[in-house]
Amino acid sequence: MTDYRDAFTPCEDIYLLNHSVGRMPRGTADYLQQHFFAAWESGAPEPWPQWLEAIDSFRAALARLFNSEPAHFCPQVNISSALSKVLGGLPPPADRNVILFTENDFPSVGFALQQAARLGFEPRMIAADRDPQQLATWEAALGPDVHTALITHAHFNSGKLVPVDAVTRLTRARGILSVVDIAQSAGVVPIDLQRWQADVVLGSCVKWLCGGPGAGFLWIDPARVASIEPLDVGWFSHAAPFEFDIHHFEYAPDSARFWGGTPSVLPCVVAAHSLDLIYRIGVDMIREHNQQLTQRIVDAVDPACLRAPADPALRGGTLVLNLPEQDAVEQRLRSAGVRFDVRPMGLRLSPHIYNSNKDIDAVIACLQG
Repeated sequence: MTDYRDAFTPCEDIYLLNHSVGRMPRGTADYLQQHFFAAWESGAPEPWPQWLEAIDSFRAALARLFNSEPAHFCPQVNISSALSKVLGGLPPPADRNVILFTENDFPSVGFALQQAARLGFEPRMIAADRDPQQLATWEAALGPDVHTALITHAHFNSGKLVPVDAVTRLTRARGILSVVDIAQSAGVVPIDLQRWQADVVLGSCVKWLCGGPGAGFLWIDPARVASIEPLDVGWFSHAAPFEFDIHHFEYAPDSARFWGGTPSVLPCVVAAHSLDLIYRIGVDMIREHNQQLTQRIVDAVDPACLRAPADPALRGGTLVLNLPEQDAVEQRLRSAGVRFDVRPMGLRLSPHIYNSNKDIDAVIACLQG
């Protein structure tokens, strides 16, 4: 396999925090200078045409990566903000008012969903002890009172990979709006939005996509656009943003209606550069490499220590371990320069395309003492 380590900024430590922040591609600063600062520094009377072109490049890069169209993607600051815009735009609930999610979803998403109670919805959690990978769990929970279901593709605290396409088949059949969170899977698990046929997909570029913070995105099925009218709007949400008539507002006919006011350009420029690199490497290749490295760790530890699925096909990119004498293990990892973190279910290790077998050898030595 091609060695892509030199395509990213170097790191002296063994960096396994890709579930948190992916490492920056080389040349990001030069790309940012060319596509963001150059027009501004040149004294050009209007840098906005180049900046908007850069945002178009960001949306086009997302479309290439996830098999969709650029107009279906709207830049967002983060997933929680995007979710709040979707919730705020839903029609008032009538006979259906439940918004379903799981107790193991990322807390920030849960916080946003719980605010929907102020709009007349009833947030309802699938209990933490129910397995989100089992279709029976969703079949039982997606009752006739459910309006919207939040489906997390890869769980942050367990590494479990949920069969989104099977769940969205259920939601479509039952007339339930599906919202999919791909924060922990985008860039390390291949995603084809045409195959999923979800209604809304929310993502971020800060993790496996290596695009830094602030470059979130919202994707919406064009058939669903007209049914959601967000309250959080601005001139970029307008069908004619340069009309400048304060007496007239008309929602954009595509995902842009979720945009809001003046956009934050710089994060989109940074992320566009990273998305292009991830696309050229190929998510299939990143997935294969990640599985090969994580499986080596799985094979080296007691199966009882695993908090992520043993089957690599059921795992996202993150391995979660709860080990005997974990404090001592964590100290050995830190002393060896391994970058990891710990959550309630255990320590998390997430190798990317720039990690090597040598890195994993060092990790295994620390785990085995």
